Amino acid sequence: MELQVPVLYPNQPRAVRLMNTIWADRTALHDSLESAAHLRAWAEEAGLGRHQELDEHDLGRARALRDALRRLAAEVTGDGRQHSVSEGLSSEAALSVLNEFTSHCAPALRHGPQGGYARQWLTDGSGLQRELNLVALEGSDVLALDAPHELKACGGPGCVLYFVRDHPRREWCSEGCGNRARVARHYRRNKSGHEGPATGRAAAH
Repeated sequence: MELQVPVLYPNQPRAVRLMNTIWADRTALHDSLESAAHLRAWAEEAGLGRHQELDEHDLGRARALRDALRRLAAEVTGDGRQHSVSEGLSSEAALSVLNEFTSHCAPALRHGPQGGYARQWLTDGSGLQRELNLVALEGSDVLALDAPHELKACGGPGCVLYFVRDHPRREWCSEGCGNRARVARHYRRNKSGHEGPATGRAAAH
């Protein structure tokens, strides 16, 4: 039976898709990269190609890049959500991991398909490792201050996902998270309103 691994928000940049292999539902926190088999299934679904021969080394590299991207994303977005990043991973260590991947990439000028010239990125390695180098490069673009679209941490209750927002007022990765956030805000507002007068009466006595 073919292993099914969710790819959350496949229209997001590939680096964000990798970040979102850590996700949560109402019951628990989940890791879509639990094994080399999970990595193989996720990579194909996420658009990183079909790679049959993956092992624990590949899995370790993918998870190291994922954790580095999430740690830097948390810093960029001011994300203080529980479970968002790996414990003990500093931003400097994460930056070193990311830069080690991107160090395998180099720009080259090529003839463009419609004339003129276009820049392409070349990278050493092969298979999934080659793709991870390019994902790291894409991640550095997403994390940069001059990125064309802003990276955000989802504000939905219990969510640990990231997204690049396509609208300046978007605060959630999905409408579902937006609805839960509005319900939670409404509940807190009503609870505060009900408790306020009662507290005041108690103080008056």
